[in-house]
Amino acid sequence: MDIAGNIEIRRLLLIIGGVVVFVVVSQCFELPSGKKFYFSPADKGSTSTSTVSSSNNSKPSNSNVGVVVGLVVNDTDVSDLAPDDDSNSHKELMLEKNLTLDENFPEGTDRNADDISVQEKTLDFRNDSLQKTDKTDESYKADHGPKTSSGLTVTEGRKEAGIVPVVSEGISTESPETLNADSKGNVKQTTETQIEHQKTELWQPVPVTLNGNSTMTSISILKKWNPRPTSLSQMNALLLRIPVSSPSMSLRRYSTRDRELQSAKLEIENAPIIRNNPGLSASVFRNLSKFIRSYDLMDLMLKVYIYKEGEKPVFHQPLMRGIYASEGWFMKLVEGNKKFVVRDPKKAHLFYLPFDSHMLRLTLSGQNVKNGKKVLEKYLKSYVGLIARKYSFWNRTEGADHFLVACHDWAPKLTKQCMKNCIRSLCNANVGRDFKIGKDTSLPVTYIRSVENPLQDLGGKPASERSILAFFAGGMHGYLRPILLHYWENKEPDMKIFGPMPHDIESKRIYREYMKSSKYCICARGYEVHTPRVIEAIFYECVPVIISDNYMPPFFEVFNWEAFAVFVQEKDIPNLRDILLSIPEEKYLTMMSNVRMVQQHFFWHKKPVKYDLFHMILHSVWYNRLLQIRTR
Repeated sequence: MDIAGNIEIRRLLLIIGGVVVFVVVSQCFELPSGKKFYFSPADKGSTSTSTVSSSNNSKPSNSNVGVVVGLVVNDTDVSDLAPDDDSNSHKELMLEKNLTLDENFPEGTDRNADDISVQEKTLDFRNDSLQKTDKTDESYKADHGPKTSSGLTVTEGRKEAGIVPVVSEGISTESPETLNADSKGNVKQTTETQIEHQKTELWQPVPVTLNGNSTMTSISILKKWNPRPTSLSQMNALLLRIPVSSPSMSLRRYSTRDRELQSAKLEIENAPIIRNNPGLSASVFRNLSKFIRSYDLMDLMLKVYIYKEGEKPVFHQPLMRGIYASEGWFMKLVEGNKKFVVRDPKKAHLFYLPFDSHMLRLTLSGQNVKNGKKVLEKYLKSYVGLIARKYSFWNRTEGADHFLVACHDWAPKLTKQCMKNCIRSLCNANVGRDFKIGKDTSLPVTYIRSVENPLQDLGGKPASERSILAFFAGGMHGYLRPILLHYWENKEPDMKIFGPMPHDIESKRIYREYMKSSKYCICARGYEVHTPRVIEAIFYECVPVIISDNYMPPFFEVFNWEAFAVFVQEKDIPNLRDILLSIPEEKYLTMMSNVRMVQQHFFWHKKPVKYDLFHMILHSVWYNRLLQIRTR
């Protein structure tokens, strides 16, 4: 009996072992492949850094639940190709430091940091209903914090998993800047106003693997990549400081055109009070009276000279489609404008440097990947040298009355030295790096899908039919988005937070439907601070929620952004839902109304119209030039 019993036990062990081997092998074959930078629960002892499995329905173990993400450590812009971008016709370089393109992208295409990701087989949410959720906003407000997929609150779920919440050292959980609005829609700008809400801590056990070199928590990631974030109130304070004019200029050296600008600046400072203006809402402006006077004076007197120097395709050849289209549209419209442009440079108040930063990279840097940026910088420096030798205007002000409009992520670095005194209108408006408040201006990122009809498919559902609290979908670019998905992907029915989207027409349509059906659209930074989602949200009448420390939004000099957008600091991502639910319905409706009011200022028209995007960009350059002019 003992021998027979041992045989039966061995046979049973063999059967069990076979089943275990079968299950393990099956699971291995089911793992997704080719997914870069994806956030997922990490197995104990995992060392994967670039291709990571994801399972949102897996139950937490008793060990610390980790998150692994592979980040590309480089200081270049790695941009995702927009789903509708036709830049396949342009051959782009592969970026340095071991970065490879996704299989969906033809080799050589440029990818935008904040574009809708188009990775195939990564996420398919076409079966995810856009119908109203079972709970109302009121019932959600009664909850005790965000919940896990198992129905437990985050705190309860993490306790069950053996995770003890730890208050992050050196990072506060204070609320972001908000605004106050009364029943009449009058907005009082109140930065650093605290929102009363249940605070969720940044838990210690959220390890992230960085290039296989180290494992870091979400807290340490924010400290590493964003050590000194600039708040909105600090940006306001910097903007209000008295600007210092070009060191080479003094009052007695001002030209006739500079003295005209002096006179205009005095008129703006003493502008008559205007309380109502057809088509403009005072609530979305810092000072409507001064804006109207400034705009009218620009329209009346501004003259721009465009340098004829520069060879195509880098100069005088705009790209008007895709993610970097803003610089191309401006170039096209200003070069064809007869109202502002003059042939005699002596009559000009401003001088335009007509190069396309995206075309610059496409054309020149492909031959030398390793030293790509140095090649581009040298090229621009050579151009500046040419116009400085040929004309006296650059040397007179050291370029302070010259301006450029550039949307590529490299533009701040490429122009930092050779064009440092110029007024730079930049999409990558990072005040923590090379962007100078009061001199540079923030350029909107407008993702143009159709040159013939850039305003197609505008608008969205009325507020009463927007059943989704917040929506985001996009690639896992940079350090922030994996943290966003870790806390909010598949956590709450009213929080539609997704990763990359498939590359097909139906998914693009559903993406737009989500924006049109959501109250708030999450605009989380990618590799750089800017994202096209801000303008997309405005197009679809969805209140933008900007999560990008150090980002100065477009036309910050004139707009009161807190009247139509929510700013959430990166460290407050765990509190995101509570922050949004704490906004009263009346205030949300006011903000949505204000979004509609500012739409017109972000529209491209083939024939420019008053207050449209072309005029707003030109006004921002004009206005910042006035800031540099001394009046006494």
